[in-house]
Amino acid sequence: MTTDDLDAYCASHQDRFVAELVEALRIPSISADPAYAAEVRRNADHFRQAALDAGLQRADLIETSGHPAVYAERIVDPSLPTALIYGHHDVQPVDPLDEWTSPPFEAEVRDGNLYGRGAVDDKGQVWMHLKAIEAHVRTRGELPLNLKLIVEGEEESGSEHFDELVERERRRLHADVLVVSDTAVIAPGVPSLCTGLRGLAGVEVWVHGPSVDLHSGAFGGAVANPVDVLARILAGLHDPVTRLVTVPGFYDDVHEPDAEERAFFARIPYDDSEFRRLAGGVPATVGEQGWAVPELLGARPTLEFNGIWGGYSGPGSKTIIPATAGAKISCRLVPNQDPDDIARKVAAAVLAAAPAGVRVTAEPKAGGRPVVTPIDHPAVQAASRAVARVFGKNPLFTREGGSIPPVETFSRVMGMPAVLLGFGLPDDRIHAPNEKFTLDMYAKGIRVLAHLWDELAVGLRSSAVARS
Repeated sequence: MTTDDLDAYCASHQDRFVAELVEALRIPSISADPAYAAEVRRNADHFRQAALDAGLQRADLIETSGHPAVYAERIVDPSLPTALIYGHHDVQPVDPLDEWTSPPFEAEVRDGNLYGRGAVDDKGQVWMHLKAIEAHVRTRGELPLNLKLIVEGEEESGSEHFDELVERERRRLHADVLVVSDTAVIAPGVPSLCTGLRGLAGVEVWVHGPSVDLHSGAFGGAVANPVDVLARILAGLHDPVTRLVTVPGFYDDVHEPDAEERAFFARIPYDDSEFRRLAGGVPATVGEQGWAVPELLGARPTLEFNGIWGGYSGPGSKTIIPATAGAKISCRLVPNQDPDDIARKVAAAVLAAAPAGVRVTAEPKAGGRPVVTPIDHPAVQAASRAVARVFGKNPLFTREGGSIPPVETFSRVMGMPAVLLGFGLPDDRIHAPNEKFTLDMYAKGIRVLAHLWDELAVGLRSSAVARS
């Protein structure tokens, strides 16, 4: 049997693959909003049935204290290597709704792209795996290795119950390698393979002043203004010149890249004008001094403000001293940084900066550690060969600035190496209005994943023999 049978099957069924994904995107599985809990469950059941239709032998919903996950498997032979696919079936909220060209849950194909919430993050990329499995089972009758699938329902709301799920189901989820398609390539003609993700820590800050909003004329100048206090606290968390984070101990455990790692980042193509275009047309890049942008994104930690609120922002004027103000802070972490430690340090720095006249709270949020898989790992090399088969060239190795906390969970709890093989593009607008998945990348992704099972079966067996 040649590999052409997989490519031919995928090509002849591509229209159906798109139509099926369109149907999956119509379910508004917003995990962060309790109003959509029933839709998240309906979506989980939709993916459970899709896994069975693709050829997996069993598929179940796994209940958690929050939204359900989907587990499915096809065990060919216990003596063969086993891969575990991770993805998520929940999606981000869709606001601001008026910025969508087409309704976010009425998926639409335009100009070679499929638009809709979850198109690329992550329903579309999970669907690629299902179709790649289908291609193998329908053309060859069987897979060359054992496959397991876990599709989470809470990734977009912090994976709050996922560690609990993994601990409880660790025997069922055991595998030789984790495969995740929730990342992006560098550019349409530049295939890439991600070998690392930054970690994540978060803190929510509240400043409480008067018990009610006050008249700014009657009380202004004599009562602390929570918005003013919050702005000063947040501004003090960065050095205005070096852009270093000023939180005491923030850099204590940071892994400093050596010459080989800096050479790794130097090989990543970077075009400043294109990067600024993708970043919404910003006039210039900023960041910690002495580091190139690919290094800033993959090897340096950050502290960012994700949202800030307080007072009146409606039409016209409302001259008040607001009762409260708040902000959400997230930190992207690099190897050796601990998310709980960083969250505690940021919270302590916020509280230490609180002046008299207000009450400040700083609540650490759940996060995840950074993850790096060596380039020479047999699973990474297998993925590289699969990419080369479809794209006609070897992929570039990269590290991404984002975080996928469940990847760290599998690494920490089960010692499982990760292959991060995604097919999004930098301009796919994940988490934003008009999210899209380029149909050509969707088609190529299915083919790469179909070939990946062949390559992993060989690569992991060879590695096991070499170790024995």
